[in-house]
Amino acid sequence: MKNNVKIITLLLVMLSVLACNRDKNHPGHVFFPDMAYSTAYETYTTNPVFKDGFTMRLPADGTIPRGYQPYPYKAKSFEDQVNAGLELKNPLVADAKILADGKAQYEIFCIHCHGEQGKGDGHLYTSKLFPAKPTSLVEPYVNNKPDGELYHVITMGSISGLMGAHGSQVHPENRWKIIHYVRSLAK
Repeated sequence: MKNNVKIITLLLVMLSVLACNRDKNHPGHVFFPDMAYSTAYETYTTNPVFKDGFTMRLPADGTIPRGYQPYPYKAKSFEDQVNAGLELKNPLVADAKILADGKAQYEIFCIHCHGEQGKGDGHLYTSKLFPAKPTSLVEPYVNNKPDGELYHVITMGSISGLMGAHGSQVHPENRWKIIHYVRSLAK
């Protein structure tokens, strides 16, 4: 009887040692694999789980990302453009750092249409790639507008539709910096 217990114990120890697997890529037997390891789908692939077959899902209706402020003004609305000019105030103070950042952002997003000095003579117009001359940013027409109105035009585009909306490309803080830089061009 003592020998049987020793043999059984020795077999259990050997079985447990042999059952150990150092290969981390193969963890051993899984009894319910569909519960432990879900199938991963790439973002733009089809997915049999959803009715429409798409893996990438839209956010739930009415949700707003954390830290995001919805823009309250509509595009191509003269009233909203004027109201934005009256209600939105530039929260930044124009110092050397703000102007340098504004210049950097201007060179990325604006210079190709409005030109180096903001006179509407950018490469797209002078090379005849864009048929209409962009608005000069150094003339009184633009300089007499409040900062909020310029912010609205950068965000939603011009009423005429010649300038597209840049709200999805230019961060809100950088729009204000660009406005400070454009004001400095006119001086």
